Amino acid sequence: VVRRRLLQRYEHQPFISCLAGFYSCRWKRYQREKAEPGKCCCNMVNELKISTDMAFCFSLVFLYTWGEGRNDYNSFDWYNYGNLGFWFLWSLVILIVAAVLFAYISLLLVLAMCLLAEGQQLYLHWSHKIGTFLVLGFTISSLFALSILWRDHRKTVRLSFQITAPYLHIGAIAIMVLLSWPVALHAIRADKKVTQVIIVGPYLAILLFLFLIPLGMYSPCIREMGTLGPKPALIGHRGAPMLAPENTEMSFLKTIEHGGDGLETDVAISYDGVPFLMHDDTLRRTTNIQEVYPNDTGKAASLFSWDALQKLNAGTWFLKNKPFLGMGSLSKADQNQAMNQSIYKLSSFLRLADSHNKLVIFDLYRPPEKHPYRNSWIRRILDVILKESKIKRHLVLWLNNNVRSFVQSVAPGFQHTMGRKAPIEDLLKHNIVKLNLVYTDMSSEDIRKYAEANITTNFYVVNEPWLYSLAWCSGAHSVTTNAVHLLKDLSQPLFLMTPQQYNIMWILTDLTSAFLISLVFAL
Repeated sequence: VVRRRLLQRYEHQPFISCLAGFYSCRWKRYQREKAEPGKCCCNMVNELKISTDMAFCFSLVFLYTWGEGRNDYNSFDWYNYGNLGFWFLWSLVILIVAAVLFAYISLLLVLAMCLLAEGQQLYLHWSHKIGTFLVLGFTISSLFALSILWRDHRKTVRLSFQITAPYLHIGAIAIMVLLSWPVALHAIRADKKVTQVIIVGPYLAILLFLFLIPLGMYSPCIREMGTLGPKPALIGHRGAPMLAPENTEMSFLKTIEHGGDGLETDVAISYDGVPFLMHDDTLRRTTNIQEVYPNDTGKAASLFSWDALQKLNAGTWFLKNKPFLGMGSLSKADQNQAMNQSIYKLSSFLRLADSHNKLVIFDLYRPPEKHPYRNSWIRRILDVILKESKIKRHLVLWLNNNVRSFVQSVAPGFQHTMGRKAPIEDLLKHNIVKLNLVYTDMSSEDIRKYAEANITTNFYVVNEPWLYSLAWCSGAHSVTTNAVHLLKDLSQPLFLMTPQQYNIMWILTDLTSAFLISLVFAL
């Protein structure tokens, strides 16, 4: 028996040596010290709680926050392109850095917990201390920058809780179960009752809070069977910009090919009065203007004649920059087609939509000062819609709010759409039948209220399946998206469940965790 115990002790030493080596860079046995009862708890507060725990919490929050912002990665990257002058997937870099930092801090926490379980004192190596403070500095500064520069991102995170809250609750309970072992260990080793209460009290308070938090939880995807509304219609944002260059004929054909219900675009007017499709003020991002007109890269797109615009290529930039994360590779045929795309006329766009019976919605950009059509741009666009393209009027979602009464008089039949929330009385007074809202304004209560007045809602830009699922559960009638080809395959919302199913999941989680935690403390 003595020999077996000595052998077990000898075989156990390399394990502790590895833990202490990775955590403290103390690889030799004589460099380690056993902790006296209660002493390890104090060291944990000094070494672990102040630095590593804070870094873990902040890195977890930042990783979740940035991960849930994936819907807007493309906008973030183009924002940086406008400021820096070159294209790069900065959003992906930040996501990778956030994941690496979280993994690093998590590993330090695991090592610390194992050392404490073996009764070892914690001596965090200076390199890990520097790393911990770097993680703290990076995550805190990044969260602060997000709150200042990208305020709508906070709304995105709040919306994500409506979908992920039931599963975050289960994750939090699982973490508390894992923490029960070191908490019980430190409570047993503490030599004073007061110390035991200080250790166990906060733990039990947090656990009780987590057990009861579902009582105040709300998710529109937890609903009774048969109450889910129809799947929201899909409107291609500038076509299908993950499959083809935005605002080109190819992009809109891809949307139609994948079953999109409508097409969204942006309309400017050339110097000689030809409405064309272009989102940006300049042509620098989505054409090869640097090659064709290198001295005019900063010139407003509306100040070019249509003949000059036709000489530009509107597709090669797409193959070069690959603007969307995870967009995949194009077939050879699609690559050749993309390379030959040109700037698209409004009249051609409307004829294409009319021939496939697709809804159209567009932002109209007023020409700059000294432009010949500065004061007659609305009339010129109406001429194209009514006389040149002759698209069926009920397919046009008229969004522009300028001279709306004039548009209603000369072009009855348009579906008039408002780009902001307003009292129902005002909307009905102006014959508004649809709202086109940014997705951060999504509210199931508002959607229901407007629907009762026969006013439908469209949300933009919705790319992620979880966000589309939330829009579906909330009762949205349509969404504008870059990912028609992905969202069309969803047969039901993600995370959809009945209240009975969620109650069973909640109760089983609480009972199982309570049993495991009680077992740990009993042993």
